Order: sequence, then structure tokens, then C-alpha cells
Amino acid sequence: MKIFKPVLVLLILPLFAFAGAHKFYISVTNVNYSEKDEAIQIITRVFIDDMNAVLKERYGYTANLGTEKENDVDKDFLVKYLRTKFLVEVNSENVTYDFIGHKYDSDMVICYLEVPNVPLATLKQIGITNEVLTDIYDDQQNVLHMKVKGKKKSHVLVKSRPKGMLNL
Repeated sequence: MKIFKPVLVLLILPLFAFAGAHKFYISVTNVNYSEKDEAIQIITRVFIDDMNAVLKERYGYTANLGTEKENDVDKDFLVKYLRTKFLVEVNSENVTYDFIGHKYDSDMVICYLEVPNVPLATLKQIGITNEVLTDIYDDQQNVLHMKVKGKKKSHVLVKSRPKGMLNL
């Protein structure tokens, strides 16, 4: 019995070490060029609960993204937030992207964006500024993968370095 208590403590102690562990905040964005559509196509994945939290914090709106209660107003706030925190540059000029739509996969919201009418012959540079969730999570990391004309580049964007570029 004397050996049982120390062994039990040694087995349980590591569980308490992780009880206060901080959640890891991350999003993943893929940027590709479609020669067929002459468009820059972007897919970004963000945790639903984090997106709902930022919409509440930033706009005072309780969003229901990813639930049966979701409505058009939730989508409008999602798009509004993305337009302020996710910016696209083509050849060093800000461009407007189309919000194609969104869907859910497990605990992630997947957003589809597109910059249409970008001829490959004139495309020299793509820049992405991704400040999604950095306004409420200082340790937010936004992973960015870019692939155009066989060139690939990946970045880990953080609050102090929110911009990634691909030069062609």
C-alpha cells in the first residue's frame, strides 16, 4: 500500500500539468491560380468557435455559425469581418475578392474566395495580409500556402508579421 500512493500520484500528476494548457490558435489558407478560370482561388479554414468569438468581440453580435440557428446575418458578419482582416494584393495593388461561399467540416468553417479576371501573363506578384483572429488572440498563427505557375511558398503569419508574398 505504501508504494501504491506514490505510484498513483506519479500517474495522476501529468494530467494536472495539462489542465491549464492554452488552446492553440491557427488557421490555414491555400492560394492557387486557376488558368482555366484566370482567377486566384483562395480557400481559408478557421475554427468555428474562434470565428463566433471574434464576431461577438468585434461587433457585439452573437453569431451562430455552424449551428442550426445560422442565418444570413451570420454570413454577412463573417464576410464583413473577412473583408477587414483578409486582404489580397495583385502586383502590389489591393484587389477586391468575391466571397463564393462557405461550408463546415467538423469544427472548421471553410471559406471560398476568388479574385477573378487575373490574366496569367500579367501576374507578377500575389500578396496576402491575414489578420484573422489576431485582434482577439495574440498567439494566433495564420498558415499560408501559395502555389502559382509551379512556384510554391508557405508563410506563418502572426500579429507582428501579417503579410505573405509570392513573387513570380
